[in-house]
Amino acid sequence: MFTWIQVLVLALFTKGVLLSLNDHNFLRKEIKIEGDLVLGGLFPINEKGSGTEECGRINEERGIQRLEAMLFAIDKINSDGHLLPGVKLGVHILDTCSRDTYALEQSLEFVRASLTKVDEAEYMCPDGSYAIQENSPLLIAGVIGGSYSSVSIQVANLLRLFHIPQISYASTSAKLSDKSRYDYFARTVPPDFYQAKAMAEILRFFNWTYVSTVASEGDYGETGIEAFEQEARLRNICIATSEKVGRSNIKKSYDNAIKELLQKPNAKVVVLFMRSDDTRELLAAANRLNASFTWIASDGWGAQESIIKGSEHIAYGAITLELASHPVREFDKYFKSLNPYNNHRNPWFKDFWEQKFQCSLQNKTPHVKACDKRVHINSSNYEQESKIMFVINAVYAMAHALHNMQRTLCPNTTKLCDAMKSLDGKRLYKDYLLKVNFTAPFSPPNTVDNTVKFDVYGDGIGRYNIFNFQFKGDKYSYLRIGQWAETLTLDVDRIDWSQSTTPTSQCSDPCAPNEMKNMQPGEVCCWICISCEAHEYLADEFTCAACEPGRWPTAELSGCFDLPEDYIKWEDAWAIGPVTIACLGFVSTFVVAAVFIKHNNTPLVKASGRELCYILLFGVFMCYCMTFFFIAKPSPAICTLRRLGLGTSFVVCYSALLTKTNRISRIFNGVSEGAPRPKFISPSSQVVICLSLISVQLVIVSVWLMIESPGTRRYTLPEKRETVVLKCNVKDSSMLISLTYDVVLVILCTVYAFKTRKCPENFNEAKFIGFTMYTTCIIWLAFLPIFYVTSSDYREVLKREWKDPDKIVMPRFMAKLYPLPDMIKDLPDSIPIDSFVASLVGHTSLAEDVIIRDSVDKKVDVVLKKMYSGAHLALWAGIYCTYVVQSLISVLKSLHRTLDESSDSSGTLEHI
Repeated sequence: MFTWIQVLVLALFTKGVLLSLNDHNFLRKEIKIEGDLVLGGLFPINEKGSGTEECGRINEERGIQRLEAMLFAIDKINSDGHLLPGVKLGVHILDTCSRDTYALEQSLEFVRASLTKVDEAEYMCPDGSYAIQENSPLLIAGVIGGSYSSVSIQVANLLRLFHIPQISYASTSAKLSDKSRYDYFARTVPPDFYQAKAMAEILRFFNWTYVSTVASEGDYGETGIEAFEQEARLRNICIATSEKVGRSNIKKSYDNAIKELLQKPNAKVVVLFMRSDDTRELLAAANRLNASFTWIASDGWGAQESIIKGSEHIAYGAITLELASHPVREFDKYFKSLNPYNNHRNPWFKDFWEQKFQCSLQNKTPHVKACDKRVHINSSNYEQESKIMFVINAVYAMAHALHNMQRTLCPNTTKLCDAMKSLDGKRLYKDYLLKVNFTAPFSPPNTVDNTVKFDVYGDGIGRYNIFNFQFKGDKYSYLRIGQWAETLTLDVDRIDWSQSTTPTSQCSDPCAPNEMKNMQPGEVCCWICISCEAHEYLADEFTCAACEPGRWPTAELSGCFDLPEDYIKWEDAWAIGPVTIACLGFVSTFVVAAVFIKHNNTPLVKASGRELCYILLFGVFMCYCMTFFFIAKPSPAICTLRRLGLGTSFVVCYSALLTKTNRISRIFNGVSEGAPRPKFISPSSQVVICLSLISVQLVIVSVWLMIESPGTRRYTLPEKRETVVLKCNVKDSSMLISLTYDVVLVILCTVYAFKTRKCPENFNEAKFIGFTMYTTCIIWLAFLPIFYVTSSDYREVLKREWKDPDKIVMPRFMAKLYPLPDMIKDLPDSIPIDSFVASLVGHTSLAEDVIIRDSVDKKVDVVLKKMYSGAHLALWAGIYCTYVVQSLISVLKSLHRTLDESSDSSGTLEHI
């Protein structure tokens, strides 16, 4: 029971509205059919008017067909002996003119009966009798409608005040699922957020990430496009521009919307959440402005022919959605049987007939032909509207709810009992309507999901058919290309695009395979493509990630792979050259050693300090052996031998030379000053001194190996990341410490060689040692900077390994080998060895040396003079200088190439 304040507010509101309606009572048309229980009906029989006109032309499909579908369903129910037997259903059908405000005015007719029943004492005469009320309104049990969501929302707000249940057959706004506000509303269609989700999935399927939207003002368009934008954001789809077309229905507003769409040329796809009349006007505006888009439209467009009439080429290629439904064949038969002469209960049917066939029934309109009575509705001029099934299901759902309620409240009769006459709308809605569950009437056999029921929010369960508007043969038509039922199913091969290819709709062009997207501030769909560096791969479409050192991007830039290790191979030119030279060095070393061994006991060999010569030859042999260790693939064993042999081989050579030069220096310095015989100049002492010097190096290397365990590492220069060198895991600083001892020995050798440069004429060996050490210093000065500038390139080490022994072998031993056969032949066997050796190495005083040299019968002098004559000296000096110059040029070229490579960090992969 309403309070007096509620009654007063409603009465004042109703009075004002009814006065408004009375002003044009003669214009209003309605269908009233009395019955035991009356159902109200709201349909957009007329389209929205333009300007000041409230109603426009007849809406043939959504108006007349849906209205007749309700009448058809009422007829079938009244003739059904199992559904509401003994109870006749009546109807009260009104036109909404596709406007929510007009629909609200019309809906007041449904509550007038409730207003008169608010308190019957209010209308009681003084004598106790009730007042006679003219034009008594029908008491409404429930309302079927409206069509548009904006209409249903306005009507639902009114009907809930009077506890009148409402079932819509087409309103899909998500707002209507809010039971706190629309607690008497139900619908046989699903809410729009399902449709919005389906549309977003279509965009994602075709990778359309930048689109525009147009919505009709009102709850259908605004809530629908809002739901779509939420789904689009979840799928990283951006909205270029969002437009709305107003209620004014003025062409200028549609033209402005198209102009705004054209401002975003990259958004070639436009999403429409619009009512049918707004969609038709928007397509007409696009036609006027010669604008071409790919349209993705909601069920407001669906598969209606009337919307695209005159704008077929503009709509070509559009993808539209429509609630999945099956045609009701019985309704087709019923509707085709109707004509103006047998359909008297529908006051709008004559207007529909005249509009459809472009004729006049009264023959009163000039320049319009009279209607031919032989014309009738047939398959050529009629196609069932897509929501006819939902209208029939809505009527049957209300009938089933009333049937169940009547069975509960009136168990002993098929008529209406007193409990049903004062209908409780709240109980009808909550206890019966929301719980209906029946098979959809007139559904074809083997139809999937043909059950009619509501969820807890009063929403229907449904699916969507997806259509493509295309040109086939010589006509335009809609072709079903898929469906959405929680998941999207599309037959892409059946789609006919207007441009023959799948359109694109993206803010920015796709990036190349080696480029990443740099997103613009505030945008998730617009980007700038930035190329990845050569050593980077695409971690994702927005990030270039650098591969770790020693790794390189795959061809697809999907990840990194381990670069092959670069090390000198036996078949490389860098290996063949040093190996060849090392082999020649072996041969020359063995030849020298063989000659020395053959003449081991001759005075000349003994006089040359054969023990130190053998140690020196062994050091030279070790140097040549190191060539093979540096060419071999690095491994812990090879790295151990490299570290052990590199410095040690030099130390063996330089220790022998240092011991010899020190001995010569001490002998001749002692002679010139008249000092006593120097100590530790015997062969055994010299060997001990030499081995002591070598042992220092062995101790250094042993400590080094214990501190820094030998092993391998993959080395990559930051500026040449594409090359991985397999190296021993030794630090350059450690190598420097190891070679420091060699440098010390070289310096000492050079100092002593310089001090002994003025030895007697018959002892020119000191000069050759000096010459050897001078050139050795030059090579070391060139080698060390290059070695460290090139990060210990093994190629430079190889050159160093076979250049040093050559410097030693050529000047030191060639001068001995050349005259040795002649000297051996010419020297008498009776010469005392000790005296001869003493003369050469200074075992005695200078006076004794003179006597001994005289006893040699001056043959040694002759041979030595021959050996050191100008021609021979020039020969060996020329050979040696040429070799030194060649070596220096090679070193400079290596340095120049190394600097060039260091400046070029984007070179070609060496391993490819």
